[in-house]
Amino acid sequence: MTFERAWEVVSESFLQVLTAGMLYTVPLTVISFALAMVIATLAALAQYAQIRPLRPILRFYIWIFRGTPILVQLFVVFYGLPNIGIILDPFPSAILVFALNTGAYCAETMRAALESVPRGQIEAGYCVGMRYMQIMRRIVLPQALRTAFPSLMNSMIGLVKDTSLASCITVAEMLMATQKVIGRTYAALPMYLEVGFIYLIFSTVLTKLQSVGEKRLNSYGHH
Repeated sequence: MTFERAWEVVSESFLQVLTAGMLYTVPLTVISFALAMVIATLAALAQYAQIRPLRPILRFYIWIFRGTPILVQLFVVFYGLPNIGIILDPFPSAILVFALNTGAYCAETMRAALESVPRGQIEAGYCVGMRYMQIMRRIVLPQALRTAFPSLMNSMIGLVKDTSLASCITVAEMLMATQKVIGRTYAALPMYLEVGFIYLIFSTVLTKLQSVGEKRLNSYGHH
């Protein structure tokens, strides 16, 4: 394939691939990560509070989702669950798997951040008449989130790239849009380079947001 032909294919398909990213990859990332943060925060708080009935269940959940490939998890949910009568559409299946998988990793990040807050601050909170939930909300969680923020953002950046696996369960995100163009033009190398470049743009934007967020959190921490 000549350079001119490759450039023609890339320039003509760029908007198509980017649109797939904006319609599927970005919402998939944002929704999944928001749910993952809810899961991670609740799981970390339950472990931090040492709620005995929940702790082994949460450890098992984290063990499973951190110890198995995310592609296998996608296949289990989308292709496997129909065998027992549970049928989910591709997009909700992807959200469910990405949220549970990312939530497992973020739960460990949050747990470590919570445990990094000195216990003396909790005792100080009790001394001034604060209740446990007030202490968690006003003292422990703000410090823990500040500590965990870089790792949580890294997880989100990783999630952006992991969404490419959703094409394996027919979600029409960027990689699937790219593969459709390749099937029509046979321009594999330029198209894969193009979609890689678009993923790089998304990841770079998140990296810049991470830098801004870290600076603001650090400035709040000094006040």
